[in-house]
Amino acid sequence: MCVFRVNWKKLFLAFITVFLVIQIIGSFFFYGLAINRGPKEFLQNNADLEVSDKAMDLFINGSWKEWVGAQNFEQLTIQSRDGLELSGYYLPASEPTDKLVILTHGYLGNAKQMGLYGQYYHKDLGYNIFMPDARGHGKSEGDYYGFGWPDRLDLIDWTQDLVKKLGADTEVVYHGLSMGAATVLMASGEEDLPRQVKSIIADSPYESVYELFAYQMNRMFYLPAFPLLDSTSLLTKVRAGYSFRNASALTEVARTDVPILYIHGEADTFVPTKMAINLFQNTASDAELMLVPGANHGEAFALAEDEYKMKVDRFLKRHINTKK
Repeated sequence: MCVFRVNWKKLFLAFITVFLVIQIIGSFFFYGLAINRGPKEFLQNNADLEVSDKAMDLFINGSWKEWVGAQNFEQLTIQSRDGLELSGYYLPASEPTDKLVILTHGYLGNAKQMGLYGQYYHKDLGYNIFMPDARGHGKSEGDYYGFGWPDRLDLIDWTQDLVKKLGADTEVVYHGLSMGAATVLMASGEEDLPRQVKSIIADSPYESVYELFAYQMNRMFYLPAFPLLDSTSLLTKVRAGYSFRNASALTEVARTDVPILYIHGEADTFVPTKMAINLFQNTASDAELMLVPGANHGEAFALAEDEYKMKVDRFLKRHINTKK
């Protein structure tokens, strides 16, 4: 009679080895998929990013594109705290003013795409405008995407530079879209946020990088967040200098004193609407929330332009000194 004895110790070690190999391979796969700079084919034909014909027409054929092309932007550069050369575009107001808006774009976007909002601030409100390329985007250096966390420090440095350029009495508004919205929120609670920042507009923000990726992993790949997302976060910490759990807008808004207007589409399935609601409910400062029925991710301005502008205008009048 042959008796097979199971070596449980070896079996356990083999299991652990296979598990670790899968985590390592998976971490590098998802790092390349989302964090590493480059085109992201997995977002093509993503149903959660489909927009209405009205929104698409505005994004592609809107008069704002001609307006951006006709402006004589001054290209500015700074060096980030970790040695990257960052690029951005400054346009002074038609008449002298101490008002400045910094417009921060979304994931895989670029600075001049925020001209959709820049035209409104420049023509209707008479603001100086500045549109930076986030690290890893446009003309800015960087071989990874920061999803707002390292970018928050870049934003603060841009603000300090622009205040030196325009004067200490400058009143600054942050207006961000998607990743750019997370960026301005992640900057909102920082101790070195310049006192000149008076208001924040966050359009389609997410709570944290971890929560965003956990939602997307489940929605697109039917995978639980743990443990693969945690191992990818560890790899990102090693290669890009930040972890997903630390990159939290929710933590920052809970300690900010800057007024925040949240805007989100009620039909957003890419960054669920409940994230904006949760951010709003946990904001320590004066906060408002505008939800746009039927709007998918980033569509609020396109589908409700008049209401959007009216809400922003009223919010800014409450918190910006309009007499200057």
